[in-house]
Amino acid sequence: MRGLMKIYNFLTNPFRRSIRNKLILTMIVLSVAPIIAVTGLAAENSRKSLETEVIQTNLSNMKWTGIYLGEQLTQLNNLIYTILISPQLNDYLFKFEGTDLSSQFAAQKNIVDTLTSVFYSGNHHVVGVELFVKERNKLFAVNGMQIGIASPERTPPPYEELFKEKKDFLIRTTPGDPSKFQLIRSINRFEDREKLGGVSLEVRWALLDQTLTLLRPSEEHAVLIAGPDGRILYPIGTWVPSREAMEKINQLASGTGYLRTKDDYLFYNVIDPWGLKLIKIIPTSFINQSAKKTMQDGFIVGSVSVLISILIAIFLAWRTANPIVRLARSMQGLSLIKETEVPLSNRVDEIGLLETKLHHMSHRIREHIKTEYSMNLEKRTAELKALQAQINPHFLQNTLQLIGSMLFSTNPRDSYEIIKALSDMFRYVIREPGELASIRSEIEHLHNYMRIQKRRFASRLRFAIEVDPDAASGLIPKLTLQPIVENAFIHGLDRKTGDWELNVSVSLQRPDVLIKVQDNGVGIGADRMAELRKQLESLAGQVWTDGERIGLKNVASRIVMHFGPAYGVMLESVPNKGTSVMIRIPFVPKEDSSK
Repeated sequence: MRGLMKIYNFLTNPFRRSIRNKLILTMIVLSVAPIIAVTGLAAENSRKSLETEVIQTNLSNMKWTGIYLGEQLTQLNNLIYTILISPQLNDYLFKFEGTDLSSQFAAQKNIVDTLTSVFYSGNHHVVGVELFVKERNKLFAVNGMQIGIASPERTPPPYEELFKEKKDFLIRTTPGDPSKFQLIRSINRFEDREKLGGVSLEVRWALLDQTLTLLRPSEEHAVLIAGPDGRILYPIGTWVPSREAMEKINQLASGTGYLRTKDDYLFYNVIDPWGLKLIKIIPTSFINQSAKKTMQDGFIVGSVSVLISILIAIFLAWRTANPIVRLARSMQGLSLIKETEVPLSNRVDEIGLLETKLHHMSHRIREHIKTEYSMNLEKRTAELKALQAQINPHFLQNTLQLIGSMLFSTNPRDSYEIIKALSDMFRYVIREPGELASIRSEIEHLHNYMRIQKRRFASRLRFAIEVDPDAASGLIPKLTLQPIVENAFIHGLDRKTGDWELNVSVSLQRPDVLIKVQDNGVGIGADRMAELRKQLESLAGQVWTDGERIGLKNVASRIVMHFGPAYGVMLESVPNKGTSVMIRIPFVPKEDSSK
């Protein structure tokens, strides 16, 4: 244990006894840690962003590709319908029962002619057409090699499956030739839906290749078509879904989506009404490799930034600590007043020495507190008086332009109303004495402001105000309501399309007054709302804001200065719904303001 303490003391003594070393270590940690964290987060966010982009893009591509495939299958199905609705097939099935051989031969020839017509009307991807009549046990076949009629010993397998499972259509890969598939549709009696036979088109899968290649921009991706039972009918690429993934996909009856497995992303789209499942497989390594370059660049930049930050931290810490070290050394012989009993410091570095020496100067600092406090009060009073003289220049410019246009387009009385409202606003801001005004005066000032805004936005602005008469005599810091309403226009309503609504209510809730300004603007995001609330909770009484306008923090700060920390401004906002600003002040009637 003693050996460990010696090692600990050996490692920590250089920092315990020197503020310079402490500062260097602190600045290195403060500068390096954020860079490492930001670099790692940026790399992970880059990978997630790429993953999201890949997922969204492929879901969209799967949707549209499914639509195109469905249209191509519908076109093939229409070829079959030309056979099913042909008069030749109807005559053969129902009108030549018991007729002579010549009539039957003519009917069969008509069937062959119909199939031949369909065969040649299809594109070069249709390689064969078959028609099987169950009752007559006749199989008509037309393809590029032959045209024939046969009487098979038993029902051909695809039609047997069609009849046995009572399906209306069937899609399967041609046995012995995976480059082709058969689209088979049953021939049903209209009255009772009995299966009378079937029509089959033999088609090259290449018909769908041009559409499917849209889903396969890389050789690493695999695209395949599976049947309703999950059997793979046509694969493009080498990847095959795992049994677990296929079992999940087989449970899906419709829709578009994706599944994430350990090694792959599987995107699927069930093509209705055929029940075919279009599947695309992207290995997880593809996304990781795509993001790897971005992550490598991020780590390189992060490493360089860390190195530069360390050098800058050491340099700044050295430059910052050197004056403190020199001051500590020079103050060893410095005594501002007669030595008195000094409490011992627990620190052993230069700061400890400064604590001891500066203790002797504390009584002089106390003498300056009152003077400095008075100066601050005078400064804040001067700032407030200058603040009261401000009117947003943009608002003034817009108002003057409004008056100019009204002089040519409206009667003089309307123009005079706007000019008088602007004049009353200037008179209230500049000439009204005192830092506090009655709520009635503040509401009248707000009415003048809204008269101008109502004239500017008459077609889309609805404004309402409700004032409790008992609360109208209460006192409030000047220029409290109009800046908040102006903020509602600038930050909430100006970016909102459609109608604007702005409501102001003043209610007496003894012993307080509650004022609520509510708009239906774009609202405030959660991050910005948290930042504003934190700023409002940590007000230091400052009057000025960073901008040219009287801001929300300024209003809240003046309320705290006049009435104490128990009062102030509260915010509520719902994005895309609106923002509410609540002001709570004590009810101080104007006649009692001198008390």
